[in-house]
Amino acid sequence: MTDFAAAFKAVDATGPRGRSRTREYQPGVGPLTENEAARLATEWLQTTKPTQYGLAGPKPYPHSRQLCDLLIPSEWAIEIKLIRPFGDNGIEAEHWSENILHPYAGNVSAIGDALKLAHSGFQERKAVMVYGFEHSPAKIDLKVVIKCFELICRDVVHVQLGPRSYADFPELMHSCHQHGKVFAWEIIGRTVS
Repeated sequence: MTDFAAAFKAVDATGPRGRSRTREYQPGVGPLTENEAARLATEWLQTTKPTQYGLAGPKPYPHSRQLCDLLIPSEWAIEIKLIRPFGDNGIEAEHWSENILHPYAGNVSAIGDALKLAHSGFQERKAVMVYGFEHSPAKIDLKVVIKCFELICRDVVHVQLGPRSYADFPELMHSCHQHGKVFAWEIIGRTVS
C-alpha cells in the first residue's frame, strides 16, 4: 500500500483540479473522482515502477463485461474505493459511508466489491483497497468506518479478509482533504455462515 500512498501523494503535488458540472474544485487529489485519482495514480506507478506496474490497469472480470479497477497481471486483482466524509466546500457529505458499507452483492460498495472478488475467478490474488481523506487533525476518523467494514465482512456477509494493510500520505494541499490514508485487505474467500 505504500506504493499507492506515494502515488496519491505525487498526484496531489501536481495540483490536479476536479470539476463538477457547475464549478472547478480546489486543487489536489482529494476532490478528484475515484476513477480520476486511480487512473492518475496508476499512470504514475507505470512511469516510476514500470517493471512492477507497466501492464497494470482496469481489466474485465473473467466471463463478464464488468471491469476490475486494477489488475496487476499475475499478481493482484484490486477493487478501489474512495471514502471522503467532507466535500470540497468543507460540508460533511450526507451518505459518504455508503460507498464502503452497503452490504449487498451486486452493489458498488467496498463490501459488494469484496463479494464480487471472492467469486470472480481471477487467478491473481484479490484485494479491496480503500483510500480516503481527513482533516489534520481528523474531524471524522476514517478508522471507525474501516472497522465497520471489517466487521460486516466477517460477521454479516462472511467474506474472509487477510490482515489490514495501511499507509498514509499527509500534508496534502486541499483545505479539507489534508491527510490521505490507504487501507487494503486480501480477499481470502467466503466462510460458511
